[in-house]
Amino acid sequence: MKLAARCRVATEAPAFGMVVFCAILFNAALMGVETYSGLAGEYRLALQGAENCCLALFTLEMLLRVGACADRPKAFFRDPWNLFDLAVVASAFVPLVRENTTLLRLLRLARVLRTARFLPHLRILLIAVGRSLPGTASFLFVGALVLYVYAMVGWVCFARSDPGHYGSVGRAMLTLFLLTTLDGLTDAVRAGLQISRLSIVYYASYALLASFVLVNVLIGVVLNSLDEAREIEEEANRAPVPGAEPDVRARIATARRALDEIEASLPVAAERPDRPERRLEPSHSGP
Repeated sequence: MKLAARCRVATEAPAFGMVVFCAILFNAALMGVETYSGLAGEYRLALQGAENCCLALFTLEMLLRVGACADRPKAFFRDPWNLFDLAVVASAFVPLVRENTTLLRLLRLARVLRTARFLPHLRILLIAVGRSLPGTASFLFVGALVLYVYAMVGWVCFARSDPGHYGSVGRAMLTLFLLTTLDGLTDAVRAGLQISRLSIVYYASYALLASFVLVNVLIGVVLNSLDEAREIEEEANRAPVPGAEPDVRARIATARRALDEIEASLPVAAERPDRPERRLEPSHSGP
């Protein structure tokens, strides 16, 4: 418990988080430098030494975090950020991973995502993105359905006149997908008006449905997930950490000291007998 307390003091210090955060950014900068072949060849040993120093620092960080939960091991594995950090750091010591340069670089790139641990707002955004995935999947299904229906209508109406854009369902879907951003919509409407005046109804309804209605639905899904992520983060901050309660004996000792101080501050009361004796007064009998 003493080891856990000392590690907990170290990991909860603001300087600890700042050092780890700077190390993550420095490691990301090293990865960027390695993309330049000239610099990577000239300073290969220096870059490799800096990478080893970052890895040693990250390993020390994980040891401290594991030590902080030595008295409550389950609490460490309940935190998904701890599991993510442990997987990213421990993968660098796996022989198969160290031999695969591409996989090792991808895992080193995953270290950049660890900055979300030290940035609450970024952590909320990542949680919101994760919670919005089910709603986004439904949005993609509805969007694909709308795109397919309009592609079939476009193929029926414009396949003979404009085979380059509507010669098949695949080409029609690609054309309409590019029109979702409204880029090139003016040229498409002009080309459609040369074929039929009813094409304005086709393009206007598609632009209204795909570019405005569906996009607003997606924005609503993301905002709803963002609110849920913010509530989850607030509840996590308010929830007590399991095993972090103060010791019962320490609380009893504190209460005893408080009672002693209160008793010492009270005025000394005069001693009184429990049962006062009755004094017999002489009786005056007779004259």
